[in-house]
Amino acid sequence: MIGCSIRLYCLENYHKLFDNAVERYNARQKRKDRRVDDYYEKIRIGRQEKLFHEVVMQVGNKNDCGAMTENGLLAQKILYEYMQEFEQRNPTLRVFGAFLHMDEATPHLHIDFVPYVKGWKGKGMDTKVSMKQALAELGFTGGSKSKTEYDQWIEHEKEVLAVVMEKYGIEWEKKDTHEEHLSVLGFKKQERAKEVAELEAKCVDYRGELGQIQEQIVHANAEMEQIEFDTQEAKGKAKKAEQKLQNQQKKIKELAPIVEGLESLAAEYSSRPEEWLPEIGRLESAKFYRDKKIKPLLKEIVDVLHSLYLKYRTISNKYDRLETFYNQELSAKERIRNRLDDVLMENEQLRSIEMDYRRTKAVLGSDVVESAVRTVRQWEQAIEEQRRVTKRKHDRDTR
Repeated sequence: MIGCSIRLYCLENYHKLFDNAVERYNARQKRKDRRVDDYYEKIRIGRQEKLFHEVVMQVGNKNDCGAMTENGLLAQKILYEYMQEFEQRNPTLRVFGAFLHMDEATPHLHIDFVPYVKGWKGKGMDTKVSMKQALAELGFTGGSKSKTEYDQWIEHEKEVLAVVMEKYGIEWEKKDTHEEHLSVLGFKKQERAKEVAELEAKCVDYRGELGQIQEQIVHANAEMEQIEFDTQEAKGKAKKAEQKLQNQQKKIKELAPIVEGLESLAAEYSSRPEEWLPEIGRLESAKFYRDKKIKPLLKEIVDVLHSLYLKYRTISNKYDRLETFYNQELSAKERIRNRLDDVLMENEQLRSIEMDYRRTKAVLGSDVVESAVRTVRQWEQAIEEQRRVTKRKHDRDTR
């Protein structure tokens, strides 16, 4: 039987929800037998819908969350927090009773509600009792015999309760059946606290890295791109220098036989000048012979040798400079290549650290990891602030 207080609460809510809709419906009816005199009574004796529905949410069991134990009191707090946003989450479920029982083996919450829909365009009243349509308004549609819309909604509410439980370090265990339920199903608050402590210890080891990993990877990638660009540029310069060097080497090779021939010619003529000097005419004086024949010939020879020597030296100097430049470019290219290898190695290490960080978040949860990181950073900031305060005090004392 329905308790007297529950019946009164339910009836009162029926009047609030449906009286206006009953008036609008009756105003449209021409036959008296189709009018609704008492909507509450119509639903009570009908077979299509229940007067109201009740759901019971429980945290733990008598073994781990006894009603008057420390864990039981925590379960009470969790159920209370879960209930605070129930109506906001489920606007088409009109709650008229929520009762938290602490006088039995395990804390549990009874929630009594009337499912309804407004603006109904089908037959009957425009505001009426309907579990199916109420759940459809909440997004739970397409149910089956094995998993109805109501089953989907219940599962969702369990997940909401599990989120609240997790805030207090309680895990939602799933039994070895196809049904998921919320017995705490192993109260593991101490274990979770240990996990958080271990995580905080790891975060201390990672300080200076966790908060800057993404930024370091971006910088490393940018530096690697710049090095690759410099490498390509150095390769281009080295290739041009090598081409110039080869051209100069070709010119030197072409000039070398000429220079060697000139050296041989000079040696030959300097050793036996009488063989290549012009003969003296019978009527020529020594002065005339020297001024008109010997000097012009010597000047011509000297000019030719001097010109060839200057060209040789110019090409030789260019060759030396190009060879030096070429060697420098090769050295720069090698340095860039070595730096690129270092950056690639650093980048790989950063990616490995990032993957470790993601694995840590996946195992322990983003909220736990980020909370631990914030704690470490606050601790570091506090130490830094204390250091500045100490330094300022020291500076004042030494003045």
